Amino acid sequence: MKSKRKQINKEALLTVGMYIIYFVWWYYFAYCFGEKEVSQYHYILGLPEWFFYSCVLGLLVMNVLVFFVIKCFFQDMNLEEEDEKC
Repeated sequence: MKSKRKQINKEALLTVGMYIIYFVWWYYFAYCFGEKEVSQYHYILGLPEWFFYSCVLGLLVMNVLVFFVIKCFFQDMNLEEEDEKC
């Protein structure tokens, strides 16, 4: 049971870490690139640069990161309590 708890804590910390990475990514591109005058915006695929990097590219990067983390660090385990035999 102790190894399960350790794995669950590791997975929870990885999940929180990925949320923090995504928030920092989104905040940086949304607020640092979006502070210009609208007439000075650069556009990518018809979207403002700040929106493209924060929402479109950020989502794609995070999807790849989540896939990688799940494949490499998460484990499938039974969470039902096992009967302990004396």
